[in-house]
Amino acid sequence: MCAPFADMFTILPNMMVWRLKTCRTIGNVRDANNRNQNSIRRNFIMETINREKEIIKTSFIGIVGNVFLVVFKAFVGIIAGSVSIIMDAVNNFTDALSSIITIIGTKLSAKRADKKHPYGYGRIEYMTSTLIAVLILFAGGMAVYESIQSIIDHFQNGSMPSFETYSMIIIAVAIVVKVAIGLFFRKKGQKIESEALKASGMDALFDSILSTATLIGMIVAKFAGVYVEGYLGIFIGLFILKSGFGVMKESLSSMIGDRFEREYVVAIKEEINKIDGVCGCYDLILNSYGHNKNIGSVHIGVNESLTAKEIQVIERNISMLLYYKYNTIMTVGIYAENQSDEVSKKKLGSILDILKQYPTVLQIHGFYVDEEKKEISYDLVVSFDDSEPEETICKIKEETERLNEGYSVVVQYDQDFSLSE
Repeated sequence: MCAPFADMFTILPNMMVWRLKTCRTIGNVRDANNRNQNSIRRNFIMETINREKEIIKTSFIGIVGNVFLVVFKAFVGIIAGSVSIIMDAVNNFTDALSSIITIIGTKLSAKRADKKHPYGYGRIEYMTSTLIAVLILFAGGMAVYESIQSIIDHFQNGSMPSFETYSMIIIAVAIVVKVAIGLFFRKKGQKIESEALKASGMDALFDSILSTATLIGMIVAKFAGVYVEGYLGIFIGLFILKSGFGVMKESLSSMIGDRFEREYVVAIKEEINKIDGVCGCYDLILNSYGHNKNIGSVHIGVNESLTAKEIQVIERNISMLLYYKYNTIMTVGIYAENQSDEVSKKKLGSILDILKQYPTVLQIHGFYVDEEKKEISYDLVVSFDDSEPEETICKIKEETERLNEGYSVVVQYDQDFSLSE
């Protein structure tokens, strides 16, 4: 057999073995990445399930504790003829009701997305916080109303409630229980990021203050014979109303759409900028549809020489990263960049000089010079502190056109969705 053919028979099997090893290596890397992503996803799902269980378990503890307080306070209030203690019992009943609302809200918010609600039911948790805020406002309003009625009754009839020592001990124990419930709820709410639990915890702590005022009134009435119960009730009731409005404001703000925390936004941008081929990350927009359920969009800068296939790889890497690590469905937009040539550098420098005169302009990005069309395009992020951002954009555009005769200028105004703290 001729030597070349003999060599071929030797080389071909070696090449086949090499290709098989290479394929196995690539396959192993891909499998490892898939396993890692699946592991992250499973951990996230387990975290969500555990969070739901923690909320329900905590709420059940609140229900049991508040029912216990309702029974004992109602008993003491009826025997002593004290309106404030009876209203305190009613207030604890509303707390038990708020825990029931929290459980229902948690179960509903965990429902899977469907055709009618493709974004899921996560925002029901914000609605739950709003309902709890309504209960807090109701408790505060009733406290003020009943306190005024108690003051009127005292002046008209000179009536004073009769308190026994054992009733004071029961109320004191109830205060300790209520503080413990409030701190427990607040700690759990902060740990698992549940607005409903944090609202319930705040409600419980304010109830303990109301009960403390009731106890002070009991002590003063018994040992000094002075009526202060109604006045303390009004003061505490107004305080509870103020707190209720605060909880309402926070829950409604979440429903409208809050700015995401700076640390979270920075972490996502840093992750995206680490991906090969990304020249910059801009216009990050995030919309929350419940706890850790986000949908958003982002623009990235890429070199204008990249092919569609190469850009698609970058886009997929970003989408998969955001989905598996941050449970965020992300749409990726593309900016082609050509800032490396001298003409583009010079024109960008002149625009940066213009922007120094406008402190409300936070960022320029998406800069591109199209020499064929004789067009300059870029985006500007303008601060919300600027009362007339469109006018600012027009002025900058006019100055850019003046410095670049023969070029058309396109300037896109972007809102400050995620730049500021």
